[in-house]
Amino acid sequence: MVTFINGYIFGIGIPVLLLLSGIFYCIRLRGFYFVHPLNTVKYLFSGKRRSGVSPAKALCLALAGTLGVGNMVGVASAIALGGVGAIFWMWVSALVAMVLKYAEIVLAMRHRRFDREGRSHGAAMYYIKDLFCGKKTGTALAAVFAVLCIVNSISMGGMIQVKAAADAMHGVFGIPPALVGIAFAAVAAYAMWRGAAGVLRFTEKLVPFMTLGFVVLSVAAIASDLEGAANAVSSILTNAFTPQSGIGGVGGFLMSGALRYGTMRGILSNEAGCGTAPAAHAVSDCDSPSEQGIWGIFEVFVDTILLCTLTAVVIIMSGCFEGRDYMMTTVSAYSLALGNAAGTFIAVSVVLFGLATVLCWGHYGMESFGYLTGGKSAVRVFVLAYSASVVIGSVISGDIVWEIADMAIGGMTFINLCVILAMNREVLQETETLFKGNRR
Repeated sequence: MVTFINGYIFGIGIPVLLLLSGIFYCIRLRGFYFVHPLNTVKYLFSGKRRSGVSPAKALCLALAGTLGVGNMVGVASAIALGGVGAIFWMWVSALVAMVLKYAEIVLAMRHRRFDREGRSHGAAMYYIKDLFCGKKTGTALAAVFAVLCIVNSISMGGMIQVKAAADAMHGVFGIPPALVGIAFAAVAAYAMWRGAAGVLRFTEKLVPFMTLGFVVLSVAAIASDLEGAANAVSSILTNAFTPQSGIGGVGGFLMSGALRYGTMRGILSNEAGCGTAPAAHAVSDCDSPSEQGIWGIFEVFVDTILLCTLTAVVIIMSGCFEGRDYMMTTVSAYSLALGNAAGTFIAVSVVLFGLATVLCWGHYGMESFGYLTGGKSAVRVFVLAYSASVVIGSVISGDIVWEIADMAIGGMTFINLCVILAMNREVLQETETLFKGNRR
């Protein structure tokens, strides 16, 4: 049943809904980030700030939730399951999803709450509830979203991340997976026990350092075989429209494995449209919802257009495919290009990126659990349960966990897209205010 839902309901319906929603918002907001790219970049560094969490630190927290498995294991699985053409659909999903990430962050900033200590909470549940003006329908839908987010935080955010890290450490160094799981759980419990501040301390240090290191390594791998890299890009473009199942025409397009897996792995990688990033960006001290939303556009660019593309080109040019062991596919590709030391670096990168993602998704889970229960003591129960799931995830098969994660993120994306489409007028008002107020 789960496989059927993921393959034919979410696997076809969500990519189509995501693409159509992104096109709608691009038209509604007049494609401002395409039409005015320099002004859009300028807004990343303008505006008044309060003495709190900077927008850049909030971005690091959000990137911690997207970098890692989505860029390495997710890319490798997209290629294995959907063919090299799946990478093209990752690009498409990223370009149209940028504006969806922008929209959901704008709404989160507008509808966020502040607790007694002055800390902000802006997860998607709040604007879902506000759309229905507190009616039972909105309360129920927000609760369903929160439950799905908790499921996804445990499956994709915790178990899949630690499984990839454990596989990498076992494959490269022979370290038992359970030890990796225990180490991850200990760090997660330590940081999450201190709330968002504890998670931020880790992510603001890990993310910039590891991102730069991964970019340098990938560029070096590509530079070692420029002809192979050019052929890899060419194969992505030529295979993008070749369906792996179904017949020609629209039916064949919708049944294309490249479309399905490229778009779904694109969502897994950048999380645009699924409603998770608002919980990270809403901790920012930025006064303007639209300015913080632009950081979301930048987040999708870094995650999918930059890092996923680099990973994909290295994997395709290497010709390394390790069956369904997606982690070792990536390690082998980099090792072939630059030697065993590169493979070792990738393994360590997966561990550090995976740890950052575990922490970020732990934050998402805490926000959702806190929304449902409203108490700090209950949230600490979640921290213990989440840490235990991380240990379990290091030693069990990842296939069923991937299925659960795909279904949870598919459900979240469906709910979130419907809501942000209904609230498009608010997003348009904020965008017009930003551009009118910053004209010179």
